[in-house]
Amino acid sequence: FPQNGTKKFWDFMRTHDSVSILIFNTSRQCFVVVKQFRPAVYMCEVERHHPQVFQNQDKESLASLENPLPAVVGVTYELCAGIVDKPGLSLEEIACEEVLEECGYRVSMAELRRITSYRSGVGLTGSKQTLFYAEVNDQMRTSGGGGQPEEGELIEVVEIPLEESMKFAYDETFPKTMGVIFSFMWFHNNIAPKLPKK
Repeated sequence: FPQNGTKKFWDFMRTHDSVSILIFNTSRQCFVVVKQFRPAVYMCEVERHHPQVFQNQDKESLASLENPLPAVVGVTYELCAGIVDKPGLSLEEIACEEVLEECGYRVSMAELRRITSYRSGVGLTGSKQTLFYAEVNDQMRTSGGGGQPEEGELIEVVEIPLEESMKFAYDETFPKTMGVIFSFMWFHNNIAPKLPKK
């Protein structure tokens, strides 16, 4: 758009809004998160370690890297989440579906607590994410989760013990989303003080 007589361009990518769910297993006093490979994270690491690939803008040099990085550098720890792309379903219904698909727990809409919503990807997408909280127990687990491989989801369910959660949140050796850090802090401020003392 014109500014000071020159044209400026904005980057913008249309995408869906999303939901994310902080899951706390009361049977084992742990958070349930997911671990998955993210191509964008992997490519950022490739650029950091092999900047020449992107300087040349050469697809062949990327395909023929002598020492390609292991896939694990593209793996992140995240909250269970999903995009809002099913017309007619409420955010709560989508959240319940995601908890079942990704983590294997069957929760009802009444068992969800809405924490807040915020903008994610503000530099490129500006989409809204709504964060929910759900308490589960071992009896509510009906499958191993793992997402839907036919849709390209390769998800590993990971449990983070409550007593180690804040150390995990600030440990930079575990790549994670801001949602994990924020929601763990929210839990420690709002839920943890009400838990029965050991």
